[in-house]
Amino acid sequence: MELTQLEFFVMVVEQGSFSKAAVRVFRTQPAVSIAIRRLEEEIGAPLFDRSQKTPTLTDAGQLVYDYAQRILSLRDQANDVVSELRSLERGRVRIGANESTSLYLLPHLILEYRAQHPGVKVEIFRHVSERLPREVLDRNVDFAVLAYEPVDSDLESFPVLHDELVLIMNPDHSLAKTQSIKIKDLGAESFLAHNVKTASRYKVIEAFTQHHTPLNITLELATVETIKRFVQLKMGLAFVPRMCVVEELERGTLATVPVEGLSYARTLWATHRRGVTFSHAAAAFVEVLRQQAKTQSEFAD
Repeated sequence: MELTQLEFFVMVVEQGSFSKAAVRVFRTQPAVSIAIRRLEEEIGAPLFDRSQKTPTLTDAGQLVYDYAQRILSLRDQANDVVSELRSLERGRVRIGANESTSLYLLPHLILEYRAQHPGVKVEIFRHVSERLPREVLDRNVDFAVLAYEPVDSDLESFPVLHDELVLIMNPDHSLAKTQSIKIKDLGAESFLAHNVKTASRYKVIEAFTQHHTPLNITLELATVETIKRFVQLKMGLAFVPRMCVVEELERGTLATVPVEGLSYARTLWATHRRGVTFSHAAAAFVEVLRQQAKTQSEFAD
């Protein structure tokens, strides 16, 4: 049973004539008659009472006509849905990210994406960075944004954002007005740190060790937002990614001072399965990420 046969059959019923139906479907009358005959052979019963001058449905024909209308309607609905997906009037994109990326990078990118494609659903799945490659490989997300380029032959990555680690403090802190600080000047300070051991944390520990300076981590906290709040309350200093404090630095609620001998730049990567065919929705978001990388590169130049 072919959709074309059902389409011809429905048209004959609705037009009340094989010849009129042939005109509507842009076929010859014999071609329409042959298609109906083959449909009847497959079903095993006549669909029309041919003793009548006008094609009249048999009982079997009436049943097939009812189902044919539903089948053709489902076909049209499927075509409409696919068309909407292709035109990005609907669809879904799933993104994996860690805490800082979810809070400080993705929001403005999602706003930009939603402005272009308001009908697409965007889902953010938050995981620690170490788990994100597995989420991509298991197809739980379309792609992930993470702070390192995973080494896996089944994954492919491209850079999205270049960021750096900065020292933050309350604007009233005695060091906030200085042009720069040496690591040895920080030996008596209290520090706040994220309780997830990251590459940036190890970089700070290494730098303090090389300068024979104690790193006094007096409080470990679960989120960057909490760390920023505690720094504002003069509970200590902290090293955080610059992208996490852009707004606070602009408003003057936090201050930052360069630290001589401690420079840590990092790259955020968008990672996806190698050779993947993205949905139209996911492909459009990947383009937003690539544009973000291009914009930053042009700004840096």
